[in-house]
Amino acid sequence: MDIDRNRYFMFGVVLFLLGLQFRLVDSFVLNENSTRAIHRFSQRSNIADSNLATNVYMQVGTPKKSLRPPNWLGFVLLSVGGVICLHAMVLPRRE
Repeated sequence: MDIDRNRYFMFGVVLFLLGLQFRLVDSFVLNENSTRAIHRFSQRSNIADSNLATNVYMQVGTPKKSLRPPNWLGFVLLSVGGVICLHAMVLPRRE
């Protein structure tokens, strides 16, 4: 698969829109399935907190985890997406 001008431009637009979303949204609330998957993944690590109260809550309740992305992430994605879009405009057209 050859990466041409259109694919570069679309990749830049997707990164730009993702950066715009990270800048406009303060936090993301995960659903129950995602929260349980993250909890299972973190239990396998050595630094995870594995006390009884957390395990009981994750099995009985309807937990929802909130993620707060750092402020710089939105700026980075906006910048990289913009640069890739501009780079796609100077690439030669496919003939």
